[in-house]
Amino acid sequence: MAVKKQIILNAFVMNTPAHMAPGQWRHPRNKTANYTKLSFWTDLARLLDTAGFHAMFIADTLGPYDVYKGPGNVVPSLSSGAQYPVNDPLYLVPSMASATKNLIFGVTASLTYEAPYSLARRLSTLDHLSNGRVAWNIVTSYLDSAARNHGLTEQIPHDERYARAHEYMEVLYKLWEGSFRDDAVVQDVESGVYISPDGVRAIQHAGRYFRVPGPHFCEPSPQRTPFLFQAGVSEAGNGFGGKHGEAIFVAGQTPEGVRGTVENIRRVAAAEGRDPAHIKVIVGITLIVAATDEEAYAKREEYLRYADAEGVLALFGGWTGIDLSKYDDDADFRFADETKVASIVKRWASSVPGTANLPWTKRRIVEFLSVGGIQTKIIGSGKTVADELQRWVEVSGVDGFNIAHITNPGSFEDVIEFLLPELRARGLFRDKVEKEGVTAREAYLGVGQVRLPEDHPGSYYKWRAGEAVPKYQEEAGSA
Repeated sequence: MAVKKQIILNAFVMNTPAHMAPGQWRHPRNKTANYTKLSFWTDLARLLDTAGFHAMFIADTLGPYDVYKGPGNVVPSLSSGAQYPVNDPLYLVPSMASATKNLIFGVTASLTYEAPYSLARRLSTLDHLSNGRVAWNIVTSYLDSAARNHGLTEQIPHDERYARAHEYMEVLYKLWEGSFRDDAVVQDVESGVYISPDGVRAIQHAGRYFRVPGPHFCEPSPQRTPFLFQAGVSEAGNGFGGKHGEAIFVAGQTPEGVRGTVENIRRVAAAEGRDPAHIKVIVGITLIVAATDEEAYAKREEYLRYADAEGVLALFGGWTGIDLSKYDDDADFRFADETKVASIVKRWASSVPGTANLPWTKRRIVEFLSVGGIQTKIIGSGKTVADELQRWVEVSGVDGFNIAHITNPGSFEDVIEFLLPELRARGLFRDKVEKEGVTAREAYLGVGQVRLPEDHPGSYYKWRAGEAVPKYQEEAGSA
């Protein structure tokens, strides 16, 4: 194959006992039941940092998966630990940053249930304490349980969530990029001045959803605006990502299918006046890798023995809103009355090898989702998996992968032992970091790119040299 683009590799994790593989907390190699111990996270961060992974991407959710076996029922998630309980990911970052040199930390935080002023402060604090090695995965949240537990009777309608999100980002850009002049923080011992009085200004944002006078409560952090991940998959989500995102997390079962998503994101970016090369597209994937193909498939069979079917069906219900308990165990969901579930399983049947003509029953759905969730799976030796990853990059145009674990420890160690040497031998993965201690934006976009690129919409709100009161503040003040 001709492609020689170096691949971005992120470890995809969650602050919970069972992320994408319910029941595996019982596996003898797995230690995710220690997710409440800080040493569990610092050990993992050191492992990934030493191996050369680009980032640890930490997922999050703000409510339980409570669709399966009736609305509000969390019982199926409890015994399996299927994304229940879930601790806040942001508090992990400072300790992991202090234990590493180069690993980037992508943290998920929803903008639907938190005021922009307070989230801007939390993320700036993380950017300071990590020396700029933090990325924010922007989500709008999708669970009814999250809405109810945050004081709403139901979710904000989908398109309105994104309209609100666009304004939310505008507020953050004003706080991060426009509140402080670059030379505002002087720390002049002789004069006793810490910040120049004329170096900070109010943002006076007055919009449809938010009124935030400002200014930002934190002095500028290394990146000011943290590197921006985004994970929406709908048309509105792709539009939001193409405008704001610097790395977009997508999903799909085949590289041919993902290619259209990649091309659409880059079209949106170009329409927004951005350089499409300034957006990195990362696809979620699960790898089972071993010394040989046979050993890898044997490992998969071992994992299946620990899978928890109830936990898997709880995750499916949360991800899709479909309660499969209403259906017979032998029902072939390719022919289900419910159009949504039929559409999902037909898509899987057309893309999962060897299943095109097989019935998709509950048992097959559980088997498919048990080891790595809804993501595509690649199983085999280091050479087999490297061949397939290389094909994905060539065919789909993605820049890298978020690798989900089945056991932790286990899955990432296998990637490091069996896959990374093969990728490096082909020139597809970095031998070492280009420069020690770079920021998140530099790690993804290139050394020297610490701040938002000038073609990013957030750069419009930068306080530029010689500028007193920018046009946007005059407009906001008179709104």
